[in-house]
Amino acid sequence: QVQLVESGGGLVQPGGSLRLSCVASTNIFDMYVLAWYRQAPGKDRELVAMIGSTSPMYYADSVKGRFTISRDNTKNAVYLQMNSLEPEDSAMYVCNAKFGAFSYWGQGTQVTVSL
Repeated sequence: QVQLVESGGGLVQPGGSLRLSCVASTNIFDMYVLAWYRQAPGKDRELVAMIGSTSPMYYADSVKGRFTISRDNTKNAVYLQMNSLEPEDSAMYVCNAKFGAFSYWGQGTQVTVSL
């Protein structure tokens, strides 16, 4: 069982930035594909960004050019740098780690973009 713990969410004004972090408890962290999802009230869960062993694999169109996913395998961590935040980015952001048939989820961290 892999535990994922997110942090870094909060309240930010439009145009601001936040950096989300997710730390995993596993000895084979570098073998996992990592992703950030988000879910706003009344909406479906949305894949925001995904990263393979070394480089990003996917960004949602709505965040391209504003968000950057990265990972530090020495720290068992994946990050989501979010710039130029918009009210539409408000959601619960959840970290996912996938390896073969195994998929693990964190509890999430809330991001609210508002004046």
